[in-house]
Amino acid sequence: MLEAIKKRRSVRSYLDKDVSDEDISALVESARLAPSANNMQPTRFIIVRSPETKAALVAVDHDQQWMMQAPVIIVAVADPSGWADRPLGSYEQGAPADEQTPGLYLKYIIRDAAIAIENLLLEAEDRGLSTCWTGWFSQADVRPLLAIPADKYVCGIITVGYSESHPQPRPRKDLAEILMYETWAE
Repeated sequence: MLEAIKKRRSVRSYLDKDVSDEDISALVESARLAPSANNMQPTRFIIVRSPETKAALVAVDHDQQWMMQAPVIIVAVADPSGWADRPLGSYEQGAPADEQTPGLYLKYIIRDAAIAIENLLLEAEDRGLSTCWTGWFSQADVRPLLAIPADKYVCGIITVGYSESHPQPRPRKDLAEILMYETWAE
């Protein structure tokens, strides 16, 4: 698995080659198997192949035209309805980030969706597919394009296809810079 993780890149250049429904189903299956808080399984996936819909998504995702090369775009959406009996709340910039801050359950569903998306990205890599998880959009712009209800949270727009290029690894921090034992240490 570590080799697949090391090989995975955010790809922004795709071949003009379709991705099979079988491969897309396998990607979503890998995401479906991801763990989630209280096993709520909040993540939903919208598969987009239509050039018109892809163009509309590209336009609201900061007009990143390279995305049009991907034969498939997957929109990952967190559905908080499983937590309907609990207030989702909101989170204010600069507020302390702890379990008592507003937005606790919204944080849960975003965290859960991130795990599911990462599973999807790694399954794509294992199948010889390339991906890029984009997030340069606003909820208000994406939701109406795909008839997503206002109480759902779009966590990512993911391009999927066969890479035209093979990007080199990006610099990573040394393990010693990010690893601590027992307590926070700077």
